[in-house]
Amino acid sequence: MNCILAGVGGQGTVLASKLIANAAMVNGFPVRTAETIGMAQRGGCVVSHVRIGATLDDDIASPLIPLGEADIVCAFEPGEATRVLPYLSPTGKMIVATGAIRPVMASLGKSSYDAQAHLDYLQDVLQDRIVRIDTDELIAACGSSKPLNVAMLGAACASGELGIDAAEIAQALEALVKPQYLSMNLAALELGERAYANTCKRW
Repeated sequence: MNCILAGVGGQGTVLASKLIANAAMVNGFPVRTAETIGMAQRGGCVVSHVRIGATLDDDIASPLIPLGEADIVCAFEPGEATRVLPYLSPTGKMIVATGAIRPVMASLGKSSYDAQAHLDYLQDVLQDRIVRIDTDELIAACGSSKPLNVAMLGAACASGELGIDAAEIAQALEALVKPQYLSMNLAALELGERAYANTCKRW
């Protein structure tokens, strides 16, 4: 299973990849991860690659996913979703949060950034292979924007494309997240599952 996670610095993209990897390793599956990070601390793009073997004996030669071979893309921001679109396989699915974060270069150059244009483009290209999760609704339900990454993992689990269920991600949260943040993230995981189901019902 090849998964691409894409966001901007501060959205918890790397933590999300660690949670998936931990869940896979607990079940004994081989896993490789890698991050490509550009000015992450200044709001630049962050892309995490997660590759999980289909069997316990699989040998994963490289942690980087080739173009056109991602089974699922989970994007925390529309512009970053467009950036990693070439990685998605012809049968892969994309889950994208609709909330926009203005790119650093657009802010510096005072140029425009139309997140809706990105979403419309992705919808035209992917048709029924994209699920858009309303960021504002999700953050309102969570009570904070901080666990958006975990909520999006919940949506990815609900899609069935990740090969890992929410209970396994919950166990990974217990192992990797500080106790004071655990309940908030567990709630966000469940809300992300629910948001995916509700979004699919609307369609």
